[in-house]
Amino acid sequence: MQLFLRTCFVMLGLAWMAHGVAQAQQLSLRGKVTAGNEGGIPGVSVAIKGTTRGTNTNAEGMYTLSNVPAEATLVFSSVGYISQEIAVGGKTVIDVVLQADEKGLDEVVVVGYGTQRKVETTGSIVSVKAADILQTPVANVAQGLQARVAGMQVTQNSAAPGGNISVRIRGTNSINGSSEPLYVIDGIQFSNGGDANSLSPLSQINPNDIESVEVLKDASATAIYGARAANGVVLITTKRGKAGVSTVTYEGYYGVQETTKKLAALNARQFAQLENEVFKTNVYADPASLGEGTNWQNLIFRQAPMQNHQISIMGGSEKTQLSLSGNYFKQDGILINSDFTRYSFRLNLDHRVNKVLKVGTSILGVYSVNNRVPSVGGGLDGASSSNLLAAAIGAPPTLVPYREDGTVYPFGDQFNQRYREVANPLGLASILNRNTERRTIANIYADFSIAKGLSYRASLNVNLMSSLGDVYRPRFIQSQVELVSGGGSASKNNSNFTGLLHESVLTYVTKIGENHSLKFTGLFATQKDDNNYNNISASKFPNDATLNEAVQLATDRTVTSGRSKSRLDSYMGRINYGYKDKYFLDLTARADGASKFGNNNKYGFFPAVSAGWRIIEEPFLKRVPWLSDLKLRGSYGMTGNAGAIDPYQSLALVSSGSNYIFDHVLATGINPTGIPNPDLKWEKSTQLNLGFDLSVLNNRLSFILDVYHKRTNDLLFVQQLPLSSGYTTITGNFASLENKGIELAVNGRILDGPVKWNVSANATVNRNKLLSLGGGIQEYVVSNYTVLQVGRSLGLFKTFIFDGIYQNGESLPKGNDIRVGGTKVKDLNGDGAITDEDRTITGEANPKFIYGFSTDVHYKNFDLSALFSGVQGNKVYNLIRYTFENPLGGRNLFAETANHWTPTNPNNEYPGVLQGGRLPISDRFMEDGSFLRCKNITLGYNLPKIKGVGNARVYVSGNNLFTFTNYSGYDPEVNSFGNSNTQIGIDNMVYPTAKSFLGGIQVTF
Repeated sequence: MQLFLRTCFVMLGLAWMAHGVAQAQQLSLRGKVTAGNEGGIPGVSVAIKGTTRGTNTNAEGMYTLSNVPAEATLVFSSVGYISQEIAVGGKTVIDVVLQADEKGLDEVVVVGYGTQRKVETTGSIVSVKAADILQTPVANVAQGLQARVAGMQVTQNSAAPGGNISVRIRGTNSINGSSEPLYVIDGIQFSNGGDANSLSPLSQINPNDIESVEVLKDASATAIYGARAANGVVLITTKRGKAGVSTVTYEGYYGVQETTKKLAALNARQFAQLENEVFKTNVYADPASLGEGTNWQNLIFRQAPMQNHQISIMGGSEKTQLSLSGNYFKQDGILINSDFTRYSFRLNLDHRVNKVLKVGTSILGVYSVNNRVPSVGGGLDGASSSNLLAAAIGAPPTLVPYREDGTVYPFGDQFNQRYREVANPLGLASILNRNTERRTIANIYADFSIAKGLSYRASLNVNLMSSLGDVYRPRFIQSQVELVSGGGSASKNNSNFTGLLHESVLTYVTKIGENHSLKFTGLFATQKDDNNYNNISASKFPNDATLNEAVQLATDRTVTSGRSKSRLDSYMGRINYGYKDKYFLDLTARADGASKFGNNNKYGFFPAVSAGWRIIEEPFLKRVPWLSDLKLRGSYGMTGNAGAIDPYQSLALVSSGSNYIFDHVLATGINPTGIPNPDLKWEKSTQLNLGFDLSVLNNRLSFILDVYHKRTNDLLFVQQLPLSSGYTTITGNFASLENKGIELAVNGRILDGPVKWNVSANATVNRNKLLSLGGGIQEYVVSNYTVLQVGRSLGLFKTFIFDGIYQNGESLPKGNDIRVGGTKVKDLNGDGAITDEDRTITGEANPKFIYGFSTDVHYKNFDLSALFSGVQGNKVYNLIRYTFENPLGGRNLFAETANHWTPTNPNNEYPGVLQGGRLPISDRFMEDGSFLRCKNITLGYNLPKIKGVGNARVYVSGNNLFTFTNYSGYDPEVNSFGNSNTQIGIDNMVYPTAKSFLGGIQVTF
């Protein structure tokens, strides 16, 4: 027993001693982190290696850390400095001197015809990395830029697979011409255009191939592209091989899409009651017995899959580097019978022949197939017969979709042919409308190192595109009445484009002493474009057996063809000067000559100057501990817009079509259609930009502020001519407008320890004003609801002002369709009549500001990211409501119209019925288009190391998950007239946005 007690006391004593030793080994540390003579560094991460414990230095660079094991190692890290690891070794005070990481200063951005260190840039340039673009699964690279670049507004004109987009950099810069930026992919230049139903050429560029995208916004950055740069420039650089270990990467995802919204329409019972009321007869004997009827929107919308698969091979030696990839992308649309498929192949090859010569190539081959459905436009009242969405809303729910044999049942064969002016939506969806494109983009270059600092680069760029458009409207969707005059119609359209561009670039880089850097760049370029097409249209087919593959079977056939050519010759010189990484000066001048313009204005000159001052390098700021970087930028220059005009517009034009019959023989006539204008030239923009770059708290928080003023003169505008001239219009450089605005971008590292949290946000305010239309014109009518007005912005809505419904007992003014139960509008001039003089400006499509926000969080192997985009203060003219709130009979309406005006229901919102009536164009259909959209939320996980696998990541993603908006239509992000500059923010039935859910994997071997 005594031995036991003695042993217990000994063990307790040893435990107490061990506890004391352990306590002695837990240290409290303090110290200061400095950067040599520059004082303390705030925000430095001080972490115990191998644990999640740590702290950050304060504003003076001081830190304290308790309970640190004596044998621990501390890791000191901060952006812009080289990390250090220091063993504690029993010390209680540890001071550290961090060395600046010069790689941060040497970060390179692409500026066109070369690269530049980011610290040297004096223009307004935004760089977006591939990882950010790919955060949202997109078919179009510009969609990946949405909400990420201040001053850049990206609008999805049509959300159809492969659908077109509009991109505006610092506002709308033209009236009749293009306001789309110039895109340059690996040196090859092309533009985006077309209407909302067109396939975007950007959809043919595989986003997975992209290394980075630079957006050039001000005149200093864009003047190097001269006559094509007035709308900004987007530089796309694809991935190239690197010397070292070769890698094989697979990237793929699969997901499903569905509609975010459906618009409620009258059911069969309500529709039948309305029809009886409109036509004042029992069109339907017993409406109550009809129930819900057919829900046509349920028949055209679907859950649609989308998938993407890519295999990439990258690697090489010191002499040869290779990057090779193959991609398959397939997106089915949420509207039946719509889809987009893309197959692409890319090869980037670089080879160092010797010390003097380096050669290489970039080749992109794309084959795409786009099956479309009619989902854009249709006019104010004809949409129900030509637009799938409108047909689904307007289709009578009392009718049925199919015959007993399962074929589509034309409305003209139902209900005694009463509804033959409305199309069966399933019939519209059965129309073949397929566009097949083959595109090859190739670049071959040779770099010569002539002498120290002197190099010459010659390149040949080729852009080849051929497309085939197939259209066939089958007989089986036509009614018996239609077939009497001949059924079936078809067309085949072949178009081919060849673009050849040669560029010779001479570059000289030198340093004068230790402090002065100088770079000269000279360019000669010549570009030739050749576009040709041929089209055959046919109708009256005997059957549907051959679709449009045997148009010779049709009774009526028409053939058209055409060709256009253009040439652009360019000369450019640029000087970049720097002093001590503190002062920078850039001078650029470019001269362009284009065949498109008149004999008196073949050449244009586009100069620009910019300067930068890195105030942070001044001695009086170097010791400010919280200030990491501070730079002022300023630029002024001139750019042009040669894309505003088609070839031959300066010449006297003739066209066919004025046919005559002589002696019972048809003779094809040719008549003059275009008056010559030898003074025609490109639109010209001058732009002033002032910029401010600020980073604080050891680069944990950065701000970029730009203020700009851009004036565009010599705008191409079509003016009316008196009939006595023999022509109707003339195109000339008559108009001018301006854009001015403010851009702000903020980036922050909120957490930089075991949990890393980054945020980015941007906002843009742009004000657009039309300064002149020429010839003393103050207002130009664009449509029934839009006008151009000097002194106001583009995108103006001019309508009547809605004032309720005329009620019994009210005095009625003079005018068309003025009746009790009809729509009331304000008599603004008080003349007792409703005329066009009572229309007024009721809104504009341009937003007060646009903004974007993104965030990402990383913890161990997990990552979570989110992206939001927003538009505030814009108006959308909702032609869908105009069409389906009009109780004219013969087609269905929105469900709300069941509460329309009647003598016993004096509603003051929805008018009473009127057979064949037409509503006035009023501001009732103009709505707030503001929205905030969650573009993407992605959760990823990096798998633990697997033998033979470099990296492996799996993720799930949700896209367009929710939108905050008061807009009543399918989607507030809408622009039915595509890239039009004058009809903006109009919802005339376009393919709606889908939300999607998908899962993906990225594996590198």
